[in-house]
Amino acid sequence: MIDRSKVWTGTLNSEAIESGEGRRVGLYDTTLRDGEQTVGVVLTPEQKLEIARLLDGLGVDRIEVGFPRVSDEDRRAIELVIDAGLDAELWGFSRAVAEDVQAIVDLGLTHSVIEAPVSDLKLDALGVSRKTMLGRIEDAVRAGTEAGVHVAFFGVDGSRADLDFLSQVYRRAVEAGAKEVVAVDTLGIAAPEAVAYFVARIKDAVGPDVPLHFHGHDDFGLATAGAVAAVKAGADWIHGTVNGMGERAGNANLCEIALALEALYGFETGLRLEGSVHVSHRVAELCGYAMEPWKPLVGENLFRRETGAVAAQFHDPPAVEPYSSELVGASRGIVLGKKSGIDSIRIKADELGLDVPEELRRDLLAAVKTRATAKGGLVTDEELRELASQITSHAGARA
Repeated sequence: MIDRSKVWTGTLNSEAIESGEGRRVGLYDTTLRDGEQTVGVVLTPEQKLEIARLLDGLGVDRIEVGFPRVSDEDRRAIELVIDAGLDAELWGFSRAVAEDVQAIVDLGLTHSVIEAPVSDLKLDALGVSRKTMLGRIEDAVRAGTEAGVHVAFFGVDGSRADLDFLSQVYRRAVEAGAKEVVAVDTLGIAAPEAVAYFVARIKDAVGPDVPLHFHGHDDFGLATAGAVAAVKAGADWIHGTVNGMGERAGNANLCEIALALEALYGFETGLRLEGSVHVSHRVAELCGYAMEPWKPLVGENLFRRETGAVAAQFHDPPAVEPYSSELVGASRGIVLGKKSGIDSIRIKADELGLDVPEELRRDLLAAVKTRATAKGGLVTDEELRELASQITSHAGARA
């Protein structure tokens, strides 16, 4: 459970929100499959193995290792992860297609999602009737179950499906042997309140004893909020990826969800949040993309301060931050730029061991602001040393 002494959110949430009272929520990571569907991202088997080990180190409960029929490389990556002896439970991914299910069985995976489109928009685009798709789902789930695979049925675009038909689909999947079900907001269209309703409808269809997952995307910027709503509505498992990677606007961000659930809502996820920054930045490096500096939890600006008014309170983290940098494995620091103040200069000079007399600090601040404005960015530590040297030299010459 999160260290509450490192969370500085005041009392508003506890007064407004019913606590989860430590209820355990499982985390299911799909970075290696759905995350790799990010445009332009291609991971080697060895890179996937490294990411799987990072996820395992974070304490992720379940790792979706991939879709073996995509390519020989994907199959090889799955084999490497299986052989790595991780603590996380490993899950495959299969369409409701006999060959896909057989590939899962051949690899020796004992757990797998089996997915099929369930909205009329998808079915019409594919030219497949509801009846035909329902038969495919039953056949695939039955085949996986009879081969000893623990199946979770995944209804693609379920949030845009006819809910009566969707309920029928999930009931039939469970009757065919699915042990778990996934409520899927493929295009991220469901508002948080709608997610709660969606999850409740599927729960009603399959009964309270069937574990239910929620899989959401971020097309409206509400993936984390949707995941929280799903948990509050009774979802047992939440899907997500590192950094919210995925198609279009990406998937729900697993670390953000864990922090929100634990720090704001009182649920437990088991995620080792102190590893968030390291894992996030390493995955971004492997995938070849840059993260927004203002990204929650892991953005480089989250615990950096440029503004002078905030720098004056920098010595007191709870005054300027909602949670401790230690909670997510980040470091704190002052940076200098156009918006800096005299306290910024004092703190940074002390940090770098620069001997700048108090009477010269305003001159140095003015020089920093001028440099930052001219370059349109921050003043580096080396530039500060240069400016400090010039200021002190000129003052010595005048003396």
